Amino acid sequence: MTETDAPDLLDTEVTARVRGEPYGELPRDLYIPPDALEVFLEAFEGPLDLLLYLIRRQNLEILDIPIAEITRQYMGYVDLMKDLRLELAAEYLVMAAMLAEIKSRMLLPRPPAGDDDEALDPRAELVRRLQAYEQFKEAGRQVDHLPRVARDVFPASAATPPMEEATRAPQVDLAELLAAFAEVLSRAEMFNHHQIRREALSVRERMSETLTRLSREHFVSLDELLRPDEGRAGVVVTFLAVLELLKAALVELVQAEPFAPLYLRGGELMAEGEGGE
Repeated sequence: MTETDAPDLLDTEVTARVRGEPYGELPRDLYIPPDALEVFLEAFEGPLDLLLYLIRRQNLEILDIPIAEITRQYMGYVDLMKDLRLELAAEYLVMAAMLAEIKSRMLLPRPPAGDDDEALDPRAELVRRLQAYEQFKEAGRQVDHLPRVARDVFPASAATPPMEEATRAPQVDLAELLAAFAEVLSRAEMFNHHQIRREALSVRERMSETLTRLSREHFVSLDELLRPDEGRAGVVVTFLAVLELLKAALVELVQAEPFAPLYLRGGELMAEGEGGE
């Protein structure tokens, strides 16, 4: 295409371009297959939904359905689906047969007045089904209007920032030591008996026994040293021996965390004494 041809193309209305050539009108021999495009606006969930739509569209009373007119419109809809080559479900055909039966029964003469009109009305079963379907459909519509996650409500979430917590070794004070001693005394009460005998208990001797059980490398639980089976006197003597050893820095008392068990091991003076030997 040259620059001299451009003004001529601007004067005409271009409908399409085929291989770069403009076309202002559709070809007369253009063939469009009938099945090229099908648009179906109304979609129903079943025959009851279709009947309810036909009744509500004409503002008809559901308790007094004009069967002849509704049947005609229903069959027109079924024929339309056949023309559009839509696959008909069997339930649509069953409903068509039911409408035809009701229509034929409506043409028959009715029994004399005074009987139960509702039981003799051929439309009673259909009306009952339509009313029940309408209630469920309305309930479904109300449920659909409730807030829905990912449609109306979007939960928010955020990751917590990383936090580093420094763990500090707890300090062992005299109150915790006394609390441990009181707990052992309470357990020692269970071993009390009424037999009276005299025992020669020595704090110095118990200090020596305690030092022989301790070492610098291994820890020994305070509960193992304070044995309740020795009774109150034995526990008191052992506790006094531990206090004397702590005072002389011959043993070391440690605890991993608050309210954790207490452990003993040989102190630095004890290690120096062993090294000197």
